[in-house]
Parts: sequence; structure tokens; C-alpha cells
Amino acid sequence: MCGRYASTKDPALLAAEFDAVDATEGDAPVPDYNIAPTKSVLAVVERHPRDEEGTPDPTVTERSVRVMKWGLVPHWAKDLSGAAKMINARSESVLEKPSYRDSAAKRRCIIPADGWYEWQPGEGRKQPFFINPNDGTSLAMAGIWSVWWQNDEELGRKPVITCAVLTTDAIGEMATVHHRMPLVLPRDRWSAWLDPDSSDPSALLAPSREVVDGLELRPVSMAVNSVKNNSPELMDPIPLTTAEMPEPTLFELS
Repeated sequence: MCGRYASTKDPALLAAEFDAVDATEGDAPVPDYNIAPTKSVLAVVERHPRDEEGTPDPTVTERSVRVMKWGLVPHWAKDLSGAAKMINARSESVLEKPSYRDSAAKRRCIIPADGWYEWQPGEGRKQPFFINPNDGTSLAMAGIWSVWWQNDEELGRKPVITCAVLTTDAIGEMATVHHRMPLVLPRDRWSAWLDPDSSDPSALLAPSREVVDGLELRPVSMAVNSVKNNSPELMDPIPLTTAEMPEPTLFELS
């Protein structure tokens, strides 16, 4: 995954789609057709609600749509400067890497998307493609999140909530464009992935053939290359000549 995706549904619609509540409190980002690293994004989390003293209730869980920054910053980081380099985490190593393992065990999320962009290498240029569900539903990209505390001279200490998308080996038609893809969760994995009481998501880290078979891959305009461009037309298909069509490659589930 090269680091761009689209998310255009408002938080109320996403809350209904993911059986959650809208907890964005008016801070939700506007529809974005070209999300780049460090932008504000929407994410779905499931947590134990806390009382006024901050004590969680272990008998109750609440699933909600929240606002985060794309680019994970571990709680121990000195500053936010590394966020743009940590937008993705490899599913194969997320449970071991120091920057990600704590979040993978304790703070997992779903990052909804209309679809993501990928660039296929070619002679002289890289052709962008847009990949999205063919039934109009949202992608449920597996993510992790973290809280970093910022010292603000006027507001005092305030939390900065950041996230990263998990990636995995591309399978099926997705492998004709790039060897990596986001780890997209089928609906029957959502609850297990978001479970705040589960610290071992290892059984959920394999790509789903069912999900990939339901994705549409189409070439789109080079306009998506610039983060300054942000409109629905970025997702529109463009014709490719036979010479430009991707050659199939063999990346399959083991």
C-alpha cells in the first residue's frame, strides 16, 4: 500500500454500517478523496466506557467512530516527527516490532475507506489504480492506534490519537498491481479484532480471499499523484490500452 485512500461517508453513516455510535463530537474530517499521511481520519474502536474518575467498566463495551491522525506515534516518542513514516504496519511483524506491538495487543481499530489507491510500476511512469468493494460497502482496513501526550502552552497536556493501517501480502487480482495490500477484515472478524479484552490477534492477520474476490480494481487518472487534487473524479476509471494492462503475477495464500 503506497499511502493514499478515500473516505467520503459521514460518521453517522459509518456508525450505522459498523454497528457503532458517532463519537466524533463535531470534529469529523470532511469527505476526502485523496487522504495522505498525517491527515485526520475516521476509525472504529471498541472500548470499556469509563466513569468520571476514569475507571473502566469491564462488564460493558461500546463501539464508536473516532477521529485520529494517520501515522502512528508510539506513546514513548519524543515528538510527532515520525508520524508520516509510520502510516502502515506489516501484519507479519506487528506483534513483535517495538513501535507497534503494544498497540497491536491493546489498541486495535478498523479504519473505514471507500477504497485505496495503488501504483503499478511501469516503464517511465507508475499507473495509479483505485481498489474498492464492488457492492458499495466500506472497506474495513485493520488498524492499530496509540495515544501520545502533547504539552500545549495554552491548553496544557492534551492527547494526540494516531493510527496505522496493517498491510499484508497481496493476493488474487490485487497482486497484479502491487505485492502488498491493506489487511481488509471480513465482517465476521470485526468483533474479534476490536475486542478490548483480547491481546492476541494472530489468528486474524491473514488476508481474506472472500474480501479480495469482492474488490474492483480500476485504473484512474494521474491527477491522484498530487495531494492538492481532491475530488470524486479521482476515483473515476480511465481506459488503458492492451499494452498497459497489468500482467498477472502469482501471489497466493499459503
